[in-house]
Amino acid sequence: MSKNIKTISIIGDGGWGTTLAVHLARNKRAVTLWGPFADYLRQMKKTRHNTKFLPGIRLPEGIGLTTDLKSALETGDLIVFAVPSKYAAAVLRKIKKTSVDLSSKIILSVTKGIDTTKLLRISEIIRRELGPIPVAVLSGPTIAYEVAQGLPSTAVVASRNIALARKIQAVFNAASFRIYTNTDVIGTELGGSIKNIIALACGVCDGLGFGSNTKAAILTRGLAEMARLGAAMGARQRTFSGLTGLGDLVTTCVSPKSRNRTVGEQLGRGKLIKTILSHMDMVAEGVETVKAVHKLSHRYNVSMPITTEVYNIIYRNKKPSQAVADLMKRKMKAE
Repeated sequence: MSKNIKTISIIGDGGWGTTLAVHLARNKRAVTLWGPFADYLRQMKKTRHNTKFLPGIRLPEGIGLTTDLKSALETGDLIVFAVPSKYAAAVLRKIKKTSVDLSSKIILSVTKGIDTTKLLRISEIIRRELGPIPVAVLSGPTIAYEVAQGLPSTAVVASRNIALARKIQAVFNAASFRIYTNTDVIGTELGGSIKNIIALACGVCDGLGFGSNTKAAILTRGLAEMARLGAAMGARQRTFSGLTGLGDLVTTCVSPKSRNRTVGEQLGRGKLIKTILSHMDMVAEGVETVKAVHKLSHRYNVSMPITTEVYNIIYRNKKPSQAVADLMKRKMKAE
């Protein structure tokens, strides 16, 4: 593992990857941003804007832009993996094919999602594809555009190696972006993934015209679902009351800029998921993640009624109004 982090390469030029590149450049760090499409990268170099994924934010001149994956990997002491979960395995296989020696590198996953086939968290997929290299994850209540604007925000770096977490913390911490550390990688990744499902549910309620009472109920009972599954999978329960659990959940459920909440709102208004996604450039991770979490709830025998109803709406064409009615008519129980 590299003794000092002097250079950072970000793999993925979506909204979050670009935001982190902007933040790190402002933090006087040497940053390279990799994207897969040459024509689009040339446009970004010319205009210094990522108009598709982060409109309105100028890219500092200090950010290098490249489509050369091998060069990006060789350049960075810290490799930030910012690829949507749906494409994570494919990009990691491309990374492996470059034959770059990663033994002295640190990998930081900032992707929120779970593989829908093997039900692996992103850090597990990274190790499966790249071997036993140092991996940490960054998660928290971080709407990309707000971080890019420099609005006060917080996040958590999680690693079983606390010294590694602190090293990355020092790289990202800034006056507008306060970074904490945690050793609960499982809980941190699950919180960042499952909250997108609950945000879909909150969006459905917005689309149906329900009020704050409904959203508070979905958010609170959704948090209980997250914590139940997390405990069954070996996470610490208290992680879900922190920034990567409750904090991220609140932000994603209430922000008008939340992609998952917005997709849920359109579902609540009667639109079909295929129609909604066909008009989106950015990825709403919860749409894929709900497949994996639905399976995990059965594997670990954990009751997750809100997750189940979101799955039913998206993949079984259940009417949102009926899904809410069925949640309300469940057998009475203690909290």
